[in-house]
Amino acid sequence: MALMLSPAAPAAAFSVVAPGKSAAMRTIRLGNRSIRKVVAMADMLGDFGARDPFPEEIASEWGEKTLGNVDTLHRILIPTVSVLSLSRVPLQADPEVLSEEDARRLLHKVVGWRLLFPCTHDNEDELLKLECVWKVKDQACGEELVSRITRALEGDAGGYVPEKLGFEAPNQVRAQLYSTSLGGLSVNDFIIAARIDQIKTQDLIPKKRVWA
Repeated sequence: MALMLSPAAPAAAFSVVAPGKSAAMRTIRLGNRSIRKVVAMADMLGDFGARDPFPEEIASEWGEKTLGNVDTLHRILIPTVSVLSLSRVPLQADPEVLSEEDARRLLHKVVGWRLLFPCTHDNEDELLKLECVWKVKDQACGEELVSRITRALEGDAGGYVPEKLGFEAPNQVRAQLYSTSLGGLSVNDFIIAARIDQIKTQDLIPKKRVWA
């Protein structure tokens, strides 16, 4: 409980403010006189904390119905390796062509890649493709990146060859993955994309400028 002194009253006079309330000064005019009085009111900044429950809320056992059963068994599911890293999944011997919906889902498992939909401005063919473009410092860095990708796929992916991979002037490398024989994308294309993501490229790409 707080004690608030009224400046218009003698020093011994005070007003009582209920706990949990703020106090504000209100001016009351009586004829030619103005009296300043302390008025208890809610916090002008609002209620930042939790309030005590009302008796009716306690009686309704509302908390017991919303907090759940304390005896519920909670299990923590550890993702499998295939979920954590698509690059570690072995290539399928006889993959099937993916639908656009399945391709969109797998796109979240690779970094920097995008889908090229059939018969669009970026893709004149009637095949769904997977594409990634890297900005490099110069032509030498671009050719080195192409070499790294080729070597990694020769040793790691059984000689998988991207349908399109090469340097484009002035400073970018483009790779496109798709399966001509299947008429689109398979899960193998996304596995290869994930393995390409593991290749070191930091020394080949331009450094970002940081302005103070």
